Amino acid sequence: MYLLSATPGLRRVFDHAYRAFADNRHRASAACRIDARGASIPRARPFLRAEWRYLVMLNYEVDPAVLEPLVPAGTTLDLWRGRALVSVVGFRFLATRVLGAAIPGHRNFDEVNLRFYVRREAEGECRRGVVFIGELVPRVAVAAVARWAYNEPYRVVEMRSTTPVPGATWPGRLTYEWRTRAGWQRVAATAVGSAAMPDRGTEPAFVTQHHWGYTRQRDGSTLEYAVEHPTWGVWDAAEPELKADVAGLYGAPFVAALSGPPRSAFVADGSPVTVSPPRRLAATVRASLRS
Repeated sequence: MYLLSATPGLRRVFDHAYRAFADNRHRASAACRIDARGASIPRARPFLRAEWRYLVMLNYEVDPAVLEPLVPAGTTLDLWRGRALVSVVGFRFLATRVLGAAIPGHRNFDEVNLRFYVRREAEGECRRGVVFIGELVPRVAVAAVARWAYNEPYRVVEMRSTTPVPGATWPGRLTYEWRTRAGWQRVAATAVGSAAMPDRGTEPAFVTQHHWGYTRQRDGSTLEYAVEHPTWGVWDAAEPELKADVAGLYGAPFVAALSGPPRSAFVADGSPVTVSPPRRLAATVRASLRS
């Protein structure tokens, strides 16, 4: 509460976010009449608009048993040709606005996250989504809003990066670094060749084209939100590097998978993105009430 009172801009963001979230909750009676598959997210004012740029994406195969306890209710693991993947992703968050408001000093920053992939059948379509295991940012307000509105696993750390100057046509070597008690750590890769749109059915298409987010809530229910962006151009990546305190950041079960080289690595150019307000899946609400 001190943070909110001391930072008027953040206070306004929380007030706007609360009203948007409350509006979604007031629609719960209608949502409870749908079946377990859920329903389409109603068109609403975007929760977040930003640009995600210069994405370094290192992908690792992991035992599905490691991920199963983390799968949000109402979703299932989305496998790539029978393999469970996790991705370490570093990128630039640019021109960020939350409910239309820009917080001074919080528009442009780095993020590094570890994520895996799930799917959900809804309204006759397959919604392919992302679940975050851990997310690192250097801004307290960013982490506070994301935890409050979505219960996302954000952690605030000191960060720095090496990325191209605006307008560069080739990103070169991209490095995202962060510091914890274990010291400075990093994820990095070098873009090779020319960017190309990934072909349908390829691993780059699988990793970059999950347009939903799912987050487990404290009561066991699940929030769903849409992430809209065009298809990203992708470069092959050389010299991928992950130097991280994996156990300290993500837990001992991920050490084995993330200690070796990635099964694939690439760099994506990114684009403007729009993130919808969160919507609680009705079926998971009913399940949490019964438990």
